[in-house]
Amino acid sequence: MAVTVLVPTALQKFTNNQATIECNGSNISELFDSLETNCPGIKSRLCDEQGQPRRFLNLYVNSEDIRFLEGTATLLKDGDEVSIVPAVAGG
Repeated sequence: MAVTVLVPTALQKFTNNQATIECNGSNISELFDSLETNCPGIKSRLCDEQGQPRRFLNLYVNSEDIRFLEGTATLLKDGDEVSIVPAVAGG
């Protein structure tokens, strides 16, 4: 099952400067593992020690925020698009 991951510029050093990458996983947690297999070092930038997304990252599955779905248990299907969006702060 192929899922397209949209990678922000700050993390593209882990993806050989690719803005999109195809990965596998039946949920977000498995997708993190697949990303780590394909792009060593990226998972520690995405997840904390408990495997949860870092506070400064927002993750979307087909434009739906996973915080309002099932979090890292959010199910994925073939053809889904996962966006990794760094949080922006300002004043």
